[in-house]
Amino acid sequence: MMTVELDPSVLTGADLFDVLDAQDRAEVLRVGVVRRLPQGKRIFAQGDPGITCHSLLEGRVKIVQTRPDGAQSVIRFIGPGEMYGTVAALMDMPFPADSVAVLDSLEIYWPVKVMRELMTRFPQVAIRSAASAGHRLFELQNRVGELSGERVEQRIAHALVRLVRQAGRRTDEGIEIDFPITRQELAEMAGSTLHTVSRTLASWDDRGITASSRRHIVVRKLHVLLDMADHGAS
Repeated sequence: MMTVELDPSVLTGADLFDVLDAQDRAEVLRVGVVRRLPQGKRIFAQGDPGITCHSLLEGRVKIVQTRPDGAQSVIRFIGPGEMYGTVAALMDMPFPADSVAVLDSLEIYWPVKVMRELMTRFPQVAIRSAASAGHRLFELQNRVGELSGERVEQRIAHALVRLVRQAGRRTDEGIEIDFPITRQELAEMAGSTLHTVSRTLASWDDRGITASSRRHIVVRKLHVLLDMADHGAS
């Protein structure tokens, strides 16, 4: 049963459902469960059975994986319209990471059995799901390449460029990452340390490339950041 009443238009920009017409989106919404997620809410935990498929409607969610040594890695941030947890659920696998609401958020989720029925009824949804999974795979392959072959400053630049593309908002100051992000989270994304990220951002702040505080980052000179990401220039 839905806990929040919504218009089917909320699925217009969703990864999997924007190919459907209004009537079909209404059916997708009807069989899902909509719920509010307070900031800090853990939606599912690493190792939990993958029995639900999730789509974010509002807010931000981070996907965080804990390694055997106890260290954590931020895998990615999920924005409105993006699916998460779906691949594990469709493969009958445990969730490979935690999902945590970064802001007060709103999501819709479906039991995996219901999602399979939707994919059978609407083949476009299954095609979009495969394409989305492929896109995430290529992104992870690129990140592995970055971790193995780039200097740390270049990896930090790449991580910031990804955040700009996912969550950049133009302001008078520059391009603002539109949700709170800590330097530790950026370090986890870049395969670096808190000390190195703090030192690097301080240097970039001094040069006017970025403007950062404890949980806030603005990119002031995107062209310089792109050059560092592409060529390792510092």
